[in-house]
Amino acid sequence: MIIGVCRMELHLPDRHSLKEKRHAVKSLKDRLRHGFNVSVAEVEAHELWQTAVLAAACVGVDRAYVNGVLDQLLHAVGRERDLELVRSQMEFV
Repeated sequence: MIIGVCRMELHLPDRHSLKEKRHAVKSLKDRLRHGFNVSVAEVEAHELWQTAVLAAACVGVDRAYVNGVLDQLLHAVGRERDLELVRSQMEFV
């Protein structure tokens, strides 16, 4: 069993309140959960309007599969119009 975790630091330039940020983050988390069958949570920067830090976790039988899912997820996040992927990091257990 392989567990992969991807940490993503996001910049949301058009958000001007926590309410706007939370709406955008919830929408992104829902799309990632349903599109990639991963667990997603906001793990840091809860009170910052234009910054979000998300972590996505995937479990699989082999590392190639888990790595592929997380790579596709990162590419999808990178294509989002309303945010910028500032930094990402992957770890495998």
